[in-house]
Amino acid sequence: MRARLEARREPSRAMRLATPPLAVLLTMVAGAVVFQIMGFDGPAAIHQIFIVPVIDPSHWPDLGVKAAPLIIIAVGLAIGFRANVWNIGAEGQYVFGALAATGVALATWEMEGVWILPAMCLAGLAGGMLYAAVPAFLKTRVGVNEILTSLMLTYVAIQLLYYLMRGPWKDPEGFNFPQSRLFTDWQTLPMVMEDSYIHLGVPISVLIALAVWIVMGRTIVGFEVRLAGLAPAAARHGGFNAKRTVWLCLLAGGGLAGLAGTFEAAGPYGQMVPQFPVGYGFTAIIVAFLGRLHALGIILAGLVLAVSYVGGELAQTAAGLPHAATGMFQAMMLFFLLAVDILVRYRLRFGRPAAAEGSA
Repeated sequence: MRARLEARREPSRAMRLATPPLAVLLTMVAGAVVFQIMGFDGPAAIHQIFIVPVIDPSHWPDLGVKAAPLIIIAVGLAIGFRANVWNIGAEGQYVFGALAATGVALATWEMEGVWILPAMCLAGLAGGMLYAAVPAFLKTRVGVNEILTSLMLTYVAIQLLYYLMRGPWKDPEGFNFPQSRLFTDWQTLPMVMEDSYIHLGVPISVLIALAVWIVMGRTIVGFEVRLAGLAPAAARHGGFNAKRTVWLCLLAGGGLAGLAGTFEAAGPYGQMVPQFPVGYGFTAIIVAFLGRLHALGIILAGLVLAVSYVGGELAQTAAGLPHAATGMFQAMMLFFLLAVDILVRYRLRFGRPAAAEGSA
């Protein structure tokens, strides 16, 4: 019997809103089964990954610190995704922005002043935008697919990081370790609360998401981006420039990714190291779609993915799970989200289409 997908006339709005939590639930169930088959205690692993970070207040600061870069990068990517501009290289823009900020930090290492940290943030923002400008130029001038160029540039940025950490930017007092100098107090993000490692970038990430929400929903620029994704022909008829939209989306995504890199370098790391690329730029793609490309949804989705990071680290020690477990759960979450989305938009039918049966 032949199976086919048939588009629903009107997908349920309630089901569309329910698919993200349903995808998380399916990920938990499937993950428990998979790890049980592999010889681990599946329910215990799920408890460590998804439950303990939420119910234990001592892990809440970790969730905020992990969620901040995911939220900032994801809201930038969501701008482009809503216009069908597919920036897949946010990881490279995140790294390049952090390198730009590190360059300012090293150049001002012996200086003092409140202006240094803002200068680093501006450099990180500009660095991410500059790196995203390459696929924007290639897309608008010669029609090169932005998915390929942005993704390949990620590995260029990572190799540049390795070169700088082992060469020109290596700490001369670092016992030959491949890392930059430690940032000074003027070059690191202040803590929001005393005796807490929640840095200033955490509340700023929420403010950035709220600002993007307002821009996308209340301005002509936001309307232009949304219209370009929903009805490109109508956008052209309305006088909106498609190339300008591509530039806007890629620069916004790259700039925010670079700013997130700056916050990470000036926050949790306090310097630049070869281990800096941790996949936030790729994980933010999952965050964007789990949050339905909506800024408020992305805040919640960022916290969910932060739970997987923190819980994955806990499960490595408590349940003996491998380090790759975190990535596996994130991939499963995206898979189930897309799978449930398909069933919301389409229904599964068996047999030949009605038109084919009639013609026979």
